[in-house]
Amino acid sequence: MVDGKQARQSKFTLWFSRVLIGVVFFFNVECALAFLAAPHAYAPAFELAGEPGAGMVRGMGILFLMWNVPYAFALWNPLRFRVSLLSAVIMQAIGAAGETMLLLTFPPGYALLRASVLRFIIFDTAGLVLLVIAGVLVRRISPKSGRPE
Repeated sequence: MVDGKQARQSKFTLWFSRVLIGVVFFFNVECALAFLAAPHAYAPAFELAGEPGAGMVRGMGILFLMWNVPYAFALWNPLRFRVSLLSAVIMQAIGAAGETMLLLTFPPGYALLRASVLRFIIFDTAGLVLLVIAGVLVRRISPKSGRPE
């Protein structure tokens, strides 16, 4: 049985994990919407131009929205949808690692492109740290049952 203090602590921990997930979700969706709303503003950072460049940036925005579905479920209820939180952690890790590998493939002379990818690496690594902390907090609340102990 959970006493009052433990219940309050579990509730606080649950809400704090939601805040951490929410921060990552907010910035991911904000980036997606910015890419959709003003693709011409972002295309040059990827050394893209014109309508094809805008189309590629819009496509990235659409992908960002798709990728954030598990984040939304984890934000809604990280205890009930722990698999969504785990999925978000894995997706964020793949993003940070993949972008790092991508950065290493660019030959010298692509400073703008390298800087753009480096921003994504920093962005995704910071998000990964927040999501891992949220995952640890959720695990501490209820390692097995999905309910506060």
